[in-house]
Amino acid sequence: MGIADARAMYPSLPVVDADPEADLRFLETVADWCDRYTPLVGLDAPDGLLLDVTGCAHLFGGEAALLRDLVARLVQQGLRARAAVADTVGAAWAVARYGKAGIVPRGETGASILSLPIAALRVDTETVAGLKTAGLTCIADLTERPRAPFAARFGKTLLLRLDQALGQADEPIMPRMPVPAAMAEQRFPEPIAREADVIGTVEHLGHQLVPVLERRGEGGRLFQIALFRADGAVHRLEIGTGSPLRDPARIGKLFKERLAVLGDVCDPGFGYDMVRLSALVTERMDPAQTGLAGPDHAEELAHLIDRLGARFGLIRVTRPVPQDTHIPEFAVLNVPAHAPRPASAALPPVAQDTLSTVRPLRLLVRPEPVDAVAQVPDGPPVRFSWRQVMHQVARAEGPERIAMEWWRDDRGKKLTRDYFRVESDVGARMWVYREGLYDREIERPEVLRWYLHGLFA
Repeated sequence: MGIADARAMYPSLPVVDADPEADLRFLETVADWCDRYTPLVGLDAPDGLLLDVTGCAHLFGGEAALLRDLVARLVQQGLRARAAVADTVGAAWAVARYGKAGIVPRGETGASILSLPIAALRVDTETVAGLKTAGLTCIADLTERPRAPFAARFGKTLLLRLDQALGQADEPIMPRMPVPAAMAEQRFPEPIAREADVIGTVEHLGHQLVPVLERRGEGGRLFQIALFRADGAVHRLEIGTGSPLRDPARIGKLFKERLAVLGDVCDPGFGYDMVRLSALVTERMDPAQTGLAGPDHAEELAHLIDRLGARFGLIRVTRPVPQDTHIPEFAVLNVPAHAPRPASAALPPVAQDTLSTVRPLRLLVRPEPVDAVAQVPDGPPVRFSWRQVMHQVARAEGPERIAMEWWRDDRGKKLTRDYFRVESDVGARMWVYREGLYDREIERPEVLRWYLHGLFA
């Protein structure tokens, strides 16, 4: 009813503005907490959650015990919750909201929802009102009549919801978090709060995770620990690796580095009553033959990359990946060092062409314009001014001609560059280019421009 009518009946009725965004954030917080029961938790906004507890209920003593524990903990946090367990998402949703909450016995899905109102099928209010006008009030009224008239008048959604509730159509739960490739968890009768205990638990869980990865011939590239606090808060920490990893000691050390950086962000409060270690991303890891003498520099470099990523963040440690283009500024793409390598990266590297031109060690973020003077139109520059400093060219090599790919030309202007490697009279070595061809732009000399693109060591 309207606010005026409600306040006419109850003058002291408090009225608060709705905040859907805050409600959604709160629902996500409760969903994080529900991860302690299963990693497959989906949102059913604005006020519901969907949990797939298949294969998880035995950890809590069965479905009934899991349900009691879930509801009791939510009540302790000041929430009012109704929950149901059924063979289908639709049946669990209907029973939790319109039926007697609890466990729907296996094979009795239909019998448990037939007496419920049609609104329990998750259809819009207009459909419910239209069916009520026709004298249809419960789900059983729909199952006893031909389906074609319902589809013609109310659309296919009504029948789809009916089939999903009865288990005649699949309805998967869309988890809000990525499903881990491998996972291990530890619950505690008494919460733990010391960092040493958390790291020790992570290493212990790593020993449980390693056999699973070994059987698959894989190693982890992205690990996550979920720390479930006793008061319901959840902290999630992730570390990436430069190469596949399944060493529990190294996993523990990387998370120790991460915790050292975060500090008080992961305040344990009253302690953690559950810790979960997950391998979110895995990659093939074949046994490597190591030498009997000398250190393994590749392993040392991978460990350094892992530590830097744990300290400064995954996206701040990058590696260059060659791209299939001749344009210098697009020839290399920096990607996070922990990002999985494509299958082609496992192939042996192609031998470098000894006749290929030398590229500078440092490219500018953007080529910077210079004022250059050349003896002949297509020749190298004799002198040029860059950043208000005049450079006299002592030696020059080139040109190396690079043309823009035709599919990058969106305005009918095909850019052509002539690159020169030049050395100034004071020993500075630079990479400059002229944009445009003299024979094409002879009537518009102002179009020919010079740029400095890189610096040699």
